Parts: sequence; structure tokens; C-alpha cells
Amino acid sequence: MTLIPEKCEGYCQGVDGRAGPNLACEGCGQAVATRMDDCGMWQTVWLEPDAVERRPSGLPAGRSPDWDDLERAEHRVPPVEPDGSWSRRWEAAVGVMLAHLVAATEGRPVTLPVGPVADLLGDAVGRYLPAGPETRTVGLAGPGIGTPRPRPDVLLVPRHPLTGAPWRPPGDEGAVVPLDSGVWAYLAHPGETSPVPATGVLPEGVLRDDYPLPPHPRCSLTPHRHAFDYTLVRLPAVRGPRLSRYRDAYRR
Repeated sequence: MTLIPEKCEGYCQGVDGRAGPNLACEGCGQAVATRMDDCGMWQTVWLEPDAVERRPSGLPAGRSPDWDDLERAEHRVPPVEPDGSWSRRWEAAVGVMLAHLVAATEGRPVTLPVGPVADLLGDAVGRYLPAGPETRTVGLAGPGIGTPRPRPDVLLVPRHPLTGAPWRPPGDEGAVVPLDSGVWAYLAHPGETSPVPATGVLPEGVLRDDYPLPPHPRCSLTPHRHAFDYTLVRLPAVRGPRLSRYRDAYRR
């Protein structure tokens, strides 16, 4: 397919599809799809159902993603973009996760596990949950790392990369909070980030102190507000009296 220049309207950083199909077949020139990739949008292509026809390729279908894929390095989603800004996927995923965390704890304070979870999510959690007594413990659990012992009050677990269903420890009916599988994979398997000097060739992933430095955002991670709002109002727990008070205070 090729872009149709006169149909490529949009805003500052891409096309938004407002002019209708903007992709044409390279062979015949017929408009067949609409691409959207403006800032603030997921990059996507929507095919025109009346202009395309589905045909089998004859090639075997690829293997469906499963829990094992979460341990693969390529499944991890880095929290920072190359330009030093926070990943939009992280902002959305953390917003959704926080809504589930608020519901699971009924708006009570939480203690995050030391390490990547506290370092990357601590400020975001502090925006939506108070400090004080009645603290609930949160732990990271999932395929490949098991469940912390003793079991925390709430487990931060991945969603299945294909079905979206949250992972659960066998026979465990305790509270779990689902998180985007790519974001969870980065928290569970962040890779080598040790600043300790090494002799010889630096191992892959070791931070260097020369130029250019790894990208670092200028501010803490801010969850996507609408992702939090729209998720929270759809959770049954929000109808309880305690979370009703939390929601009223949050809106103020």
C-alpha cells in the first residue's frame, strides 16, 4: 500500500484519518485502508471491508503467544522512549493498573516491593493512594518468578499476552492486580543495570558513564488519567461505600 497525499490530513505529528481512507493499493490505486498515527493515537491501519478480500497465505500459522513469552527479552517494553519521554504504553498501562489497585485495596495505603516496582511506580502510586495506617503489601508475581513468601495482600501479575486474562498462582484466590504483559515483563526481568565497573568488554546492558547517556525523563511517570478514570468506574468494587468516598475525594 502507498499513502494518498491529499488524504493525509492530521495534526502536528502524523495523520488521523479524518479525510477517509488514506492508503491505496500500489497495483491498482484503489483506496483500501486508513492509517492513523498522529500524536496521542495508537498507530493502526483499518482496512476497508468492501475493498479487500481475505485469502489464506498457505503458510503455517505462527505460534500463539503464551506465558513463556514474558521471559523473552523482546517482550519487555522499556519505560522510556529514545527521546527521553515516558512510554505512552506505560502511562496507559499504569493508569489501568492503578484503578485495579485502588479497587483491590479499597483506597488504602500500600507498600511496594523494593526494586524496579518501587523505583518506577512509587511516585505514580503515591498520586492515587494515601499514606498512613492500614497499609496493604504489594508483591510482584507471575510466570518465571513465582509468588513471594509470605504472600503479600495484593499480587501484581501480568495479563496473558493473547487473551488478556490475569495470571494466578495455582490454587490462590487472593487479590491480584493485572498489568500489561510487556510492562510487567520489564519489571520482573529488567536486565542488567549494574553501575559497578567491569574489566574487559562491558557486558550488554551495563550502564556507561560516557556520552551519549541513556535517556532519562525530566519528571516522574504520570499515569494516563482517562485510562484510570474509565477503568475505575467499570469495576464493581467502586460501588461500595468506601470506594464511593474515595472517588468523590479523587474528583475534588
